Amino acid sequence: MDAKNLADLYGLPLIDWARVEGRLGSGIPQAPGTGGPNRHTCWLATIDPDGSPHITGVGAVWVDDTFWFETGERSRKGRNLARDPRCTLSVATDEFDLVVEGEAHRGTALTAEYSAPSAGPPPWHVFRITPRSATAVLTVEPGGATRWRFTR
Repeated sequence: MDAKNLADLYGLPLIDWARVEGRLGSGIPQAPGTGGPNRHTCWLATIDPDGSPHITGVGAVWVDDTFWFETGERSRKGRNLARDPRCTLSVATDEFDLVVEGEAHRGTALTAEYSAPSAGPPPWHVFRITPRSATAVLTVEPGGATRWRFTR
């Protein structure tokens, strides 16, 4: 992993990736009143056929050093990812704002009685993001901003 201090100009320290991972590993619940400022919302950006961005809220979890989410293959984001797996996922926590860029890889299909309306009809596929880079901006003292590039 290669880290670049984006706030060096201001004399702020490099953010330790272990701090970010530790916070993500403690959970990012999305129910009202569970995160900052009122809850955590994960935003997934995919690429439409004409090259324009498509951004939508998704339920995501951080497990095994990456984000996981689900969607139906007929949803707009599912169709976009089938055509071009490049994507970006972002979340704001009380401690930092984070953007992870990478590729989403489709895995297991699942069904249930219900899912988020934006997921489309079942079956839903679980996607794992393979991160290429991440950028965090601390929202607490001492402040700072860091970009990491991952080699896998």
